Amino acid sequence: MEAPVVLCGLGRLGTRILRYLHSANFPVVVIDNRCASDDERLQGARFVRGDFRQRSVLETAGVAEARGVLILTGDDVVNISTVLMVRAIHPSVRVVLRLFNQSLLDRLGSVLPNVQALSTSLLTAPVLAMTAVAGQGLAAFEVEGETDGERRVVECQVGSHSRLLGRTLGEVMAHRDAVVLTHAAHHGTESFLLDIDVQTRLHPGDHLVLCARPRSLSALLEEMGADAPSPLWAGWPRRMARVARRFFADIDPAVLICTSVLIGVILASTLVLCFGVEKYKVIDALFRTVSVMATGASMYEDNVEYSPGMKVFVAMLRIIGAALLAAFTAILTNYLLRARLDGALEVRRIPEGGHLVVCGLGPIGFRVVEELLRYNEAVVVIERDAGNRFVRAARQLGVPVIIGDAGVRGVLLEARTASSRAVIAATDDDLTNLAIALLVRELHEEHRVVLLMSDPDLAHLLREAADVRHALSVPMLASPAFLASLFGDRVLRVFPLRGKLFAVLDLLIQSADPFVEHSVRAMSVDYCLTAVALLPAQGPPPHPLLAAPLRAGDRLVAIIALTDLESLLRRRVPPAVYSVEVLRVPPPARPWLTDYIRIQRGCTREEAAKALDALPLLAAERLTHGRAEEVLALLSRERIEARLLGER
Repeated sequence: MEAPVVLCGLGRLGTRILRYLHSANFPVVVIDNRCASDDERLQGARFVRGDFRQRSVLETAGVAEARGVLILTGDDVVNISTVLMVRAIHPSVRVVLRLFNQSLLDRLGSVLPNVQALSTSLLTAPVLAMTAVAGQGLAAFEVEGETDGERRVVECQVGSHSRLLGRTLGEVMAHRDAVVLTHAAHHGTESFLLDIDVQTRLHPGDHLVLCARPRSLSALLEEMGADAPSPLWAGWPRRMARVARRFFADIDPAVLICTSVLIGVILASTLVLCFGVEKYKVIDALFRTVSVMATGASMYEDNVEYSPGMKVFVAMLRIIGAALLAAFTAILTNYLLRARLDGALEVRRIPEGGHLVVCGLGPIGFRVVEELLRYNEAVVVIERDAGNRFVRAARQLGVPVIIGDAGVRGVLLEARTASSRAVIAATDDDLTNLAIALLVRELHEEHRVVLLMSDPDLAHLLREAADVRHALSVPMLASPAFLASLFGDRVLRVFPLRGKLFAVLDLLIQSADPFVEHSVRAMSVDYCLTAVALLPAQGPPPHPLLAAPLRAGDRLVAIIALTDLESLLRRRVPPAVYSVEVLRVPPPARPWLTDYIRIQRGCTREEAAKALDALPLLAAERLTHGRAEEVLALLSRERIEARLLGER
């Protein structure tokens, strides 16, 4: 029996990963102390009830013979305790655990070999950011060894005014150095990886899944009609007017009342002194009022003839002024200590349009902000809690943070949400995120809203029934990475695509591999993968990629369906049941084909030339599918008409 994967914890994340493991035909043993043996989430998986921190429970589940262990609870202490117990039973098994403590993520792997700790916030944020920028982010990975090795996988739609209309997929791939992983035609047919016909022409409404460098991807999205406008900034006077409006809107009523009373007293006293003292003009009366109220200076009774009533007024003015100024100072000081004046200054840095709005500055929201800044995007954040630990960090990154409830229309308008490119609702509460999404829809019906949910079933219903296309869940986004980590460092990412799972593979070519000295094209066909990059052991990366030979020490980065991954990792040799038959040879290609037949059959040139006189002719036989396709490509380059014989 094949070694199973032991899954500890059947929560939302565990349930999603279990579905993926079943779809990849992996045997699974589930350990949980809350669900029953007849729980429909198990989907036929073997179940062990109990506390997986206990040695007896782990041994019953077969950890000693397992191919990998996944530990997925929401308690870091429980997860770490389980890792240590698993290590005591099986010191070399691959262990992947969920961890919230950021400081332990990297350190744990260095202390315990073959242990991978993952954070859901770190896994979720890149896909949320890509979805907001490109429309539907699926995965991001790094090709180590390349100077510009970042690759993104995104889904996009061809617009009705796209500059690529009428061009073939092959032309698009060559033009922007991109790889097409999926093509869903506007009339409903879908094709994946090697089944894609590169001669297919693009039409409005076609859906493509592309893998490319960020710069190439941005250019492609622009050409497809998915161009994102640059941030639009208001002029200096308009931004200063925003600051003034926000400043006065935030003033406490007590400050307004006290300020109004103080100004009223000064104006009244100025009028009384101006009309009651013949010597005073208006400016003198104002100066005298302020000096009496604000300073302890002399009342100048020797220089000015005051009537008895005026003397009483000036004396009372000093008393009232002292009390009023003391109250004003106390109230204003208290306001300044509590005031969010930084919020008034933040609004001057909010673009008029073309930016992205992130609602919620929790661990995931802050990671999303960091990812968007890596893409050189303009970002505005809305956060309810002024004491949030990430507010200061975001402002240090140059991001304006509006303190307020994103579920309130006025706060969204202040962030210029209606003219933004996209809104990411990433708070810790599902209902709050849903309310934000619906409110944004009211402001702009066609606005792109990326909605983060903790419940994957609710996210699925929103996509299917409520047409909230970008409703994503944490388990849906994070679970592929946990699955990829089971395979070790060879699998960089796993991502779902239209009901199927695909893996990004970084494969080191060994001298004993069955595909050594074969071309990348031959290996791609034999093992049903799409090559992304080839890093030779010596020399620069080859171009074109498909024609390059594979040699020991080379690294091939490719995308493969998860159901085909096991065959490649085990180096299973594909059947050699294919032949290539030559049907027609143009005269200029005859000498080349004569030499080719001579080498293949080990005969003389005269015998090869004679064989060419009796077409059709088997140019090569007993080949794998990939080698046969390689020969066909070689013959096609020489304008030789040929066909493939054998099983398909």
